[in-house]
Amino acid sequence: MRFTKMTASIGPSCEDKKTLTEMIKSGVNVCRLNFSHDTGDVQGAKIDLIRKISYELNTPVAIMIDIQGPKHRIGDFETEKHYPLKIGQKFTLDSDSTPGNEHRVHLPDMDVMHSLSVGDRILLNDGKIELHVDGVFDDKIETTVVRGNEIWSRRGFNLPDTDVDTDILTAKDKSDLEYAITKNPDFVALSFVQRGEDIANVRDFINERTSKPIKIIAKIERPNAVDRIVDIATAADGIMIARGDLAVEVPFETVPAISRKIIRVCRKLNRPVIMATQMLSSMVHSEFPTRAEISDVANAAYLRTDSTMTSEETTIGDNPLNVIQTMDKILSFADTDAIENPFDWLRVDNVPENDWSRSVSSMAHLNNAVAIVVFARDTDIATQIACRRPDIPIVAVCSDEMVANQLCLLRGVFPICNSALFGQRDAFGAIHQFGIGIGKLVIVDEDKISLRTLD
Repeated sequence: MRFTKMTASIGPSCEDKKTLTEMIKSGVNVCRLNFSHDTGDVQGAKIDLIRKISYELNTPVAIMIDIQGPKHRIGDFETEKHYPLKIGQKFTLDSDSTPGNEHRVHLPDMDVMHSLSVGDRILLNDGKIELHVDGVFDDKIETTVVRGNEIWSRRGFNLPDTDVDTDILTAKDKSDLEYAITKNPDFVALSFVQRGEDIANVRDFINERTSKPIKIIAKIERPNAVDRIVDIATAADGIMIARGDLAVEVPFETVPAISRKIIRVCRKLNRPVIMATQMLSSMVHSEFPTRAEISDVANAAYLRTDSTMTSEETTIGDNPLNVIQTMDKILSFADTDAIENPFDWLRVDNVPENDWSRSVSSMAHLNNAVAIVVFARDTDIATQIACRRPDIPIVAVCSDEMVANQLCLLRGVFPICNSALFGQRDAFGAIHQFGIGIGKLVIVDEDKISLRTLD
């Protein structure tokens, strides 16, 4: 049984029913739909198709919608020409909406202009261009080119040194989220989070429109988000380590250490964590992963990440099913390669020795239990046990479909949505569905913990 889950981004290469069905049969646990691309109704049709496949396969599958967030871009230039830049030259970003040239370009976001300070960096085109802010005025920003050799229209930019005073939801995001809520997604992934307050604002937006317990995943993409990770993780329901934008805004050599820190914080706060970006990126066009990618995916499992995630490998790749099957092989083997003492994963800073979820995991380990069975009215109990990282399957019996779907994200949790098993508290029927052998079970039913032997 593979403990580390797989989140797959769904796009043109895999949005047909046949491919999606085979990907889910091959182990996809969470389907991510990026609302930066396609209109709401197009994404809504994909949600309906995923729900239909999940029902036909009798397999819980979570749906995560990814909201674009305040992605900043420069304006257009006079022609399609790529304008050359020279290191040391002056370049201006201003409020003039006319097309730009080799000396200036429009900066559409006034909130950015008002947030920048002298000395801040502006990184364009995934960090290939670096501008140093020399002067800040009401209608323009004067900069010096530090790195880069050409610029062209509509390039996105990052502000690693700047707290941008902007609403976490743009007008587009609000429209997308309004529609998405009508489709009852299990998770909303929030881009460019800077503080815990951002999560609270989006949660209010969601709660005003539905009573469904939609969970919020905060994407960590900025240095200030790393600095405030405890605040953000406390406010959110889970974390995505978005290594792409993050590696642009922080020194790239620090990303592995930052990832480990975030995983430790999430375990302590009982939050699932997703490792994302370029995990098998060579497989966009290649049949096989690189050796480095194999190690990267395996290392995510060794770090006890809840889920790895594909991006363009499955959205626009030549063979998305092969990507999923490859990732499944790597994770499945790594999950069985117990190179650490299981008790090391029970020890989390500031989690008391008598913490009940830690006690459940220890009880299961010391008694050689074949499984932990949780009768789950919501996601809380299974989440807390999963964050202690026991190397024993956690079978979660649910009567609510959304609860079962949301538990698909958690490492080592195998959800079943079955009202009869839940009502009868049938632990044997639950483990039987996963082919788990007879033996000792640790059973958690609300505030009751028991040890049973099935023979």
